[in-house]
Amino acid sequence: MKLSPSAWLGLGMLAVYLLAGLLGPVIAPYDLGQQHVELAHQFERASAAHWLGTDASGRDALSQLLWGARQALVLSAVVVAISSAIGLLLGTVAGWFGGWVDELVMRVVDILMAFPGILLNIAIVATVARPGIGLTIGALCANGWVGYARVARGQVLALRERDYVTAAVALGAGNRRVMVRHLLPNLLGPAMVQMSFGLGAVIIVEASLAFLGIGPQLDYTWGAMLDQARNYLWNSDWARLYAAVPGLAITWVVLGANLLGDGLRDRLDPRQRGKA
Repeated sequence: MKLSPSAWLGLGMLAVYLLAGLLGPVIAPYDLGQQHVELAHQFERASAAHWLGTDASGRDALSQLLWGARQALVLSAVVVAISSAIGLLLGTVAGWFGGWVDELVMRVVDILMAFPGILLNIAIVATVARPGIGLTIGALCANGWVGYARVARGQVLALRERDYVTAAVALGAGNRRVMVRHLLPNLLGPAMVQMSFGLGAVIIVEASLAFLGIGPQLDYTWGAMLDQARNYLWNSDWARLYAAVPGLAITWVVLGANLLGDGLRDRLDPRQRGKA
């Protein structure tokens, strides 16, 4: 597939993120589970022992960043996979059957889109005192599927009028066969674009929940790193630089996902191919 230079740049940025998530715990200088709290080394500057300095507890910031990449990768991949599967299924069913099925699915989509997504995520996660990764994934999937459903429904409404779909129905193909063999394969392109944008959105929301202290109770998520740094921003110069580390990591992933998503959209949209 021929992509624009910006799309290749985004793909490269996401590849770095993927490698950091997969290899982070292996290449991290320190094992966070074995590091002890050492307040005497709180927010130390970068050194040969700690390339990015230390945090409020005296632990290695680079190790936290790499372990946080693993956490973000697992959570974002699971949320995007579940959300896309639910959204594509419901959107395809709604667009194909129409009638009350379409009306029911799209009214649910409208309700969820009208309600601020981050508030819904907070409301779900805040139901327990110490939310785990499973509850956080469920909260992000609760409204994460709506974008995929809208895209799938719109595509199916157009595809159902195509000649090859009409021919398949005329030859006796059942609803399931038509959806699986003829509709879903044609949804993969738009779904890939939506998944790319969704990846960046999940990273931001997960970091926001952790920053607010209502996400998984882990010290090495990027949001948790931002949270502990904000209490020392005016007391330590290095705390400000420490806060920039996860902030830049989040920016890197979101920018890479958006660049790739824009490139895929321009490539897969027939109206944009002549402009690429």
